[in-house]
Amino acid sequence: MRPKVLAIDYDGTIAQHGVCGPEVRAALAEVRARGLAVVVVTGRRLADLRAVAGDLRFADAVVGENGAVYTIPGTGRSSVLAARPPDAFVARLRAEGIDIAVGECVVEAHARDATAILRVIREMELPLAILFNRGRLMVLPQSVSKGTGLRQALRALRLSPHNTIAIGDAENDHELLAVSEVGVAVGWGSAVLRSVADETAAGQGPADLAPFLRTLPDRSVLRATGPVRRRLLLGHAADGRELSLAVRGRNVLVAGEPRSGKSWVAGLLCEQLILHGYTVCVIDPEGDYLTLEPLPNVMIVGGDDPLPSPRELARLLRHADVSLVVDLSRKPRDEKVEYTERLLAMLMVMRRAHGVPHRIVVDEAHYFLGDGNVPELVDLDMQGYTFVTYRVSALPHALLEASRVVLVSQESDAREVEALHRFFHGRGTAEDWRREMASLALGEVALLSAAEEAGGQVRRLHLIPRLTPHVRHRSKYIDVPVSARHAFVFTDTHRPTGLRARTLQEFVTVVCALPAGVLEGHLQRADFSRWIADVYGDIPLARELSALEEAFAIGHVLDPAERIAELVRERYGPGGD
Repeated sequence: MRPKVLAIDYDGTIAQHGVCGPEVRAALAEVRARGLAVVVVTGRRLADLRAVAGDLRFADAVVGENGAVYTIPGTGRSSVLAARPPDAFVARLRAEGIDIAVGECVVEAHARDATAILRVIREMELPLAILFNRGRLMVLPQSVSKGTGLRQALRALRLSPHNTIAIGDAENDHELLAVSEVGVAVGWGSAVLRSVADETAAGQGPADLAPFLRTLPDRSVLRATGPVRRRLLLGHAADGRELSLAVRGRNVLVAGEPRSGKSWVAGLLCEQLILHGYTVCVIDPEGDYLTLEPLPNVMIVGGDDPLPSPRELARLLRHADVSLVVDLSRKPRDEKVEYTERLLAMLMVMRRAHGVPHRIVVDEAHYFLGDGNVPELVDLDMQGYTFVTYRVSALPHALLEASRVVLVSQESDAREVEALHRFFHGRGTAEDWRREMASLALGEVALLSAAEEAGGQVRRLHLIPRLTPHVRHRSKYIDVPVSARHAFVFTDTHRPTGLRARTLQEFVTVVCALPAGVLEGHLQRADFSRWIADVYGDIPLARELSALEEAFAIGHVLDPAERIAELVRERYGPGGD
């Protein structure tokens, strides 16, 4: 992720006794001039901030009252994000002699009055919370924090928390740092905040922060120097331990032989990123990622509809919470290549300018990326790409060298394993790797030693289930045809019978009418489970069919055709929604 936002606390972080010094002011101006939006996030009331800071136009947005209000300086636009304090509550505090200041939503007081204020809140049964900030306290609605206010301000600016560096110093900055991609605590602030921050800015006071601020625009990738807070659960090792991948801007390579479930693996990573609020753009040559559509803010373009121009896609992606699947499955190969080249070039420019999309997935990458065109189409140093391919040996060396996470589904081709071993070498010979990768079953991958999570070796993992095969609206896929080359071809002793299935409905109908000998042959070869996994990417259903095929082999299934129909209809029929 590329940094596009600096979200920063005011008092104690950039200001001493309410005054932001000239060096820090100049550093903030430089940060803005170099392309980062500055959002000041403070516990102060906006009128109070103006009194001590003057014109607020030194920031692109200001979040006040600890997240309850925000304003866009210079536009006159302000929004109140929470309910006003009840008049009866304010009157009660004043009647008890508590010195308070009241804002749009916040009630401020001295920290020593916390016990009395808490008693009033409990007696009046109000949904209010007390937050401390050194010697002061704030009373706000329970749902309000600097993090919630920052999210709303960024939405107004069409920016994302995942392109944001946040800096704070005190107790009320925890949520500010947690919401942002990288959270920084200043060295002179709360020790507890430093313990949970991604990194620390050294110094003795606000004046020392200016040099640190000037380094932020130089970060081509938004990455913390400390432990990574956000992770994607990938699967379980043989000993049952979970393995997760750090959410960083690293380039990911997903490899494996045809019909081994590569797109399913890439889709597993995509759906987790989308659910974490990252934006993803998938270049989908075969329609393998359409099941991502039910996830929040995912749009499918292309398919049977005309493909939008790259410029039109750029407009969609300027909304920092929109993910796109570009379905090229209906286009001839030459048109796919020409369109993808234009699209990748546009996405590279857009990420440099706006920081989104956070991840770009290129399936069938060997079709689109050759040695000569890589620098024009992808910025490998900016990272955040996922390349999916069955021909690692055809990819440019620069692309392989830039891939720091490598996941391999089943692979038995010696040439492809040799390419993987050469670039991502670790323990064991190429032949050791080939045996290991050839033995991978459905729902398994090998994490290669290039990734730090692999610990310098090839790690075999059993993948967790995907969410998208289980979401509502699966029933619409039962009659959606796959491409002719992906159709199931029914054979009798390896000779085509003339029967084919391009939809799940056709598949079920033909299976239930097959002669016993034809059905038995497909069951013995595990053809049904392999087709569901390879073409539909539905690993859970493929596992159930595989178990049925194994049970049939030992005589434990009396009516396999009917059971196959039940399994498909349970997942894709009206009852399976």
